Amino acid sequence: MATTLAYLDESTASGWDRSLYAFLAEKQRRSGSDRTVLSYSRMLNDFFGRVGKTPDMITSQDAFAWAYGAGISGKQPSSVTIGARLACLSSYYRFLIRMKVVAANPCEALERPRVVPGQPKGLSGEQIHRLLEVIPSTLVGLRDRAIILTLTFTGRRRAEVLGMTAGSMEVAGETVFYSYRGKGGKTGKRELPRPAFEAIQAWLDCVGKDLATMPSTASLWPDTRNNRGITSGTFYTNLRRYLRMAGLPPGGVHIFRHSAAKLRRDAGESVEEVSRFLDHSNLATTTTYLRRLEGQEDRSWEKVAEAIGL
Repeated sequence: MATTLAYLDESTASGWDRSLYAFLAEKQRRSGSDRTVLSYSRMLNDFFGRVGKTPDMITSQDAFAWAYGAGISGKQPSSVTIGARLACLSSYYRFLIRMKVVAANPCEALERPRVVPGQPKGLSGEQIHRLLEVIPSTLVGLRDRAIILTLTFTGRRRAEVLGMTAGSMEVAGETVFYSYRGKGGKTGKRELPRPAFEAIQAWLDCVGKDLATMPSTASLWPDTRNNRGITSGTFYTNLRRYLRMAGLPPGGVHIFRHSAAKLRRDAGESVEEVSRFLDHSNLATTTTYLRRLEGQEDRSWEKVAEAIGL
């Protein structure tokens, strides 16, 4: 597992190193997300590197000082960062307790900060049209247009779309299906809307590739310079430039998942349908998701205005 402890030599590693490696390996298997494992690995290595103690010597004060302390940049952490640090450390100690290596979790005595979620941003249909209009008809532009349409029509997360390969696609007559592995290891197979598929085909045609003959492991988004899959950083940089060109507020790739949910709700889909579309674990998550996106309508203000003579 390349995203965990690069320095670990199984023949010389201490028992604590091995326990950390085992924790990260379990986390990877359960979440299916290399990004989560890399984030946990960095945080735990930072914590134990700073305190200079083994896990059995850690106190609640050590955990508090690290979670609420300034990072490498010298800036004070946000409530989201503090919560993420405590969640990571607490998860590791729950693992150690299950393995009967330590007896207590130093994070249990600490209160988590109240996290105020940021307001999600979802683009309207008109805004997405404006965005697509400014993307140039170059090789890179055709690829990025296909990615944006796939994100918007499928509502999948960044890693799920950028990780798509030729083997992810299945053409069955007039219908095209795509397979994916989502958050928490969820897998699925769904129809790929025709506009997204046609954009993918147009892009592949321009680089001389055909889905029917591509190796199943070949990325749908080969970088035009090295033929490897495009990195999320490269696409994010391009997206920021397109948003500026279209006169739209800056945003990240996740904006298209928000947009997909909002557009489907606006098109008349029920909350239950949008929940299934997003692969949310429960309906409450989707309800909160949409409420924050849409705002709450006031259906009585006209009657109030009439009552007070306005």
